[in-house]
Amino acid sequence: MSDEDYIASLRDRLGLPGIIDIHTHFMPDPVMRKVWGYFDAAGPLVGREWPIAYRDEEQVRLKTLRGFGVRAFTSMVYPHKPDMAAWLNGWTADFAARTPDCLHTATFYPEPGAGEYVRAALTAGVRVFKVHIQVGDFDPGDPLLDEVWGLIQDAGVPVVIHCGSGPAPGRFTGPDPIRALLRRFPRLPLIIAHLGAPEYREFLDIAADHDRVLLDTTMNFTDFFEAADPFPVTEHARLRDFSDRILFGSDFPNIPYPYGHALFALERLDLGADWLRRVLHDNAARIFGIE
Repeated sequence: MSDEDYIASLRDRLGLPGIIDIHTHFMPDPVMRKVWGYFDAAGPLVGREWPIAYRDEEQVRLKTLRGFGVRAFTSMVYPHKPDMAAWLNGWTADFAARTPDCLHTATFYPEPGAGEYVRAALTAGVRVFKVHIQVGDFDPGDPLLDEVWGLIQDAGVPVVIHCGSGPAPGRFTGPDPIRALLRRFPRLPLIIAHLGAPEYREFLDIAADHDRVLLDTTMNFTDFFEAADPFPVTEHARLRDFSDRILFGSDFPNIPYPYGHALFALERLDLGADWLRRVLHDNAARIFGIE
């Protein structure tokens, strides 16, 4: 069975109107090509060979994603230095305006003026933020972000945050900086990317203590991820416990395997059709108000 046929069969079996993928990357072309180059070189934040499966032009990637039955997705961007986030936000705002099935995405970095451009993004109707602690190499508790976190907490706009220590640890990755952040901003609607890999148990504990904290499944349970950062079998029951707080993410196009494998990896967990429906569609539809 082809990848496309498997995905269509899964959607039919679950009775899904489509898939909502909350962790996809669309970026300005020069930035995307630099990201691909970093993966090609197996840079220190990657740590191993990582062939890009969907290295295509933007319109081809959009057609591919829609062909899989993805009805809503994101344009995750992230700065690695100052004076970059506002420019990226301008690009993502334009991309969302010309791509109706993309959730308007934005980002930020600890720098003077961050509060100003985050406030502008909120006014413009941003639906989700993306933050990459590993790539940005910053403490989420940096005082330069105090205004930003306050604005986001009050607005209730989710933040997909890569804060686990996989695939390679950073100076500020891991659960402790997030615990400290949530002590100061307890109502932050964080979405922990990659289920917090490899600190799965610790991030599930954080979610248990904070009912606005969600998790995404980006690359989790795939053969590629399980080889390096396997999810503990002893925690599978907790995946059921969080069935209404786990969202599907893929990392498309920057994945080293076919898109359908990410879906198969979730199906083979054997957590039931209702769990899969929630993760692949219903939870994100509820959180982002997708009819």
